[in-house]
Amino acid sequence: MALLFHLSNQVRTILIAIITIVTLLGIMLRPWKMNEAQVALLGATLLLLLGLITPQRALVTLVGDWNTFFFFLGMMSLSALAEVAGLFDWLAFQAARLSHNSARRLFFNTFLLGSLISMFLSNDATALILTPIVYTLVTRLRLPILPFLFACTFIADTASFLLPVSNPINIIVTSRFPLDLWTFLRLLLLPSLLVIGLNIGIFFVLYRRQLSGHFDLKRLPDLEETIGHKTYFRYTCGVLICVGVAYIVASAIQFPLSLVTLGGALLLLIGALGWKQITIPKLGQQLSWSIFGFIAGMFIVVQALENTGLTTQFGQLLLHLSGNTPFGAVMVGTLGSALGTNLINNVPMAVVLTSSLQSVQHSSLAVQHGFVAATIFGCDLGPNLTTVGSLATVLWLLILRQRNLDVSSWDYFKVGIITTPLLLIVGALAIWLLL
Repeated sequence: MALLFHLSNQVRTILIAIITIVTLLGIMLRPWKMNEAQVALLGATLLLLLGLITPQRALVTLVGDWNTFFFFLGMMSLSALAEVAGLFDWLAFQAARLSHNSARRLFFNTFLLGSLISMFLSNDATALILTPIVYTLVTRLRLPILPFLFACTFIADTASFLLPVSNPINIIVTSRFPLDLWTFLRLLLLPSLLVIGLNIGIFFVLYRRQLSGHFDLKRLPDLEETIGHKTYFRYTCGVLICVGVAYIVASAIQFPLSLVTLGGALLLLIGALGWKQITIPKLGQQLSWSIFGFIAGMFIVVQALENTGLTTQFGQLLLHLSGNTPFGAVMVGTLGSALGTNLINNVPMAVVLTSSLQSVQHSSLAVQHGFVAATIFGCDLGPNLTTVGSLATVLWLLILRQRNLDVSSWDYFKVGIITTPLLLIVGALAIWLLL
């Protein structure tokens, strides 16, 4: 009986490993026009049907990760309601006005605007909202389109670890490995500023010829036309300022950031309904509900894998490769997460790594912080290498295709391979020096 039980465990482990690998490959290849959510949910369903994870355990896993789900819901709602107020159109107009008719200054201001949106509303909001606004802006101003659009997608990820709320990946990781605000900023703020500056510098060199011209601001509509309802616009600005302050306070006291985003979204929704700027069904149409299925499916798949002990072994392998040193932890963590995100997308890679890193909790605090910071850094910035690395880039591509502008994976990779490896090296070294 003991032998049979041992064989049964081996079979279960093999089956779970196969389903996990197939699920990750499916996310990467998306066969039969399936989206990421369908693939992840199919993998989770298969595990449940075969009894490789119990419904009770799956439910406990999903409930335990409520902070991630609520953060996505709150963040998407905040972004959609701020867009309804005309905030992002107004910000883009200000960026153009402050450029004093210079294409180079507008390019620089696009990076600053993208950093601001990513910092407080996440990288997905930058890709989803800033991209169509910048496209319309530069088209009207008759400027080269591609440099500005590449700026939108790259800064979305490059600036996505300025704060814990700047990328949902940060919430996924810090939900398992809580970092107080000071530790997060100490380890990641300076590297983030360094790679943002380096990203801007590289892009100015790459597109220096295309950015030498000037534009006529008169080609833009009047500023008043960008704001539909002035009172709701002012109300939205006030709420977002309060949400920004609340982010800092909540991060400092380690209060769930998802509740801050939901609270801010609820206040904006009350205002939007009161001033008749939106309806609940219309708001629902603007939210990407499939992301919840994607995350739920991945959480269940990785939980089943974690139950086999394979993620623990993977974590021990990472620890061994790092030499159990802070430098090794940062370099191995950054390289592993960056490569993984470009193969299977940064969300599943972050989920796998956070499960695997449970085994490093007995290492020194510097090694632990090195792995956690490197995971956030690699999963946030690493996707800039290819078009499949992050949800923000996928959203960016879809927006461009809706405007009959197709950027091939090869064209994106040619920019990514010049920019991303250098940014990863500089950022990783900065994190190591700050440990």
